[in-house]
Amino acid sequence: MMSQKMQDALNAQINAEWYSAYLYLAMNSYFTSVNLVGMATWMRVQTQEEMFHGSKMYDFVNERGGRAILHAIDQPPASWDSPLAVFENALAHEEKVTSLINDLVDLSMKERDHATTIFLQWFVTEQVEEEANASGIVCKLKMIGQDASSLFALDQELGQRVFTLPAPQAA
Repeated sequence: MMSQKMQDALNAQINAEWYSAYLYLAMNSYFTSVNLVGMATWMRVQTQEEMFHGSKMYDFVNERGGRAILHAIDQPPASWDSPLAVFENALAHEEKVTSLINDLVDLSMKERDHATTIFLQWFVTEQVEEEANASGIVCKLKMIGQDASSLFALDQELGQRVFTLPAPQAA
């Protein structure tokens, strides 16, 4: 069984993961409205990943004898100035989530909650990938600048992304 402090921190992270899903869904809607359907698809997949992350934590809390408590989800922004601004926002958000995950790991180690520490390692690794993906797209968008044909090509590339359910963790 986990401590109340650890349970509360994980419940806060569940909320943060589902806020992330809301944020990426808002970004999906923005890209749809400006007819960048590939980028919209990329954000829809990102939404699915974040819902998976939140559900994974939700299940973990309940499996450990805790109780997942759902809190209100803040409203995300609804518009951005450009595709670059969207992905810069996504990168900054992922950096914030990385910090939150690292804080959870620190707490689990302080609490000597080995099961939670091991569980959170998957999220630590996942955040490296999340930041790298967003950072890579930001770099490409900066290189593209105002070149419409390059933006179209990147939109096509990003539209190829599909959600793949991660493999179960080894015991």
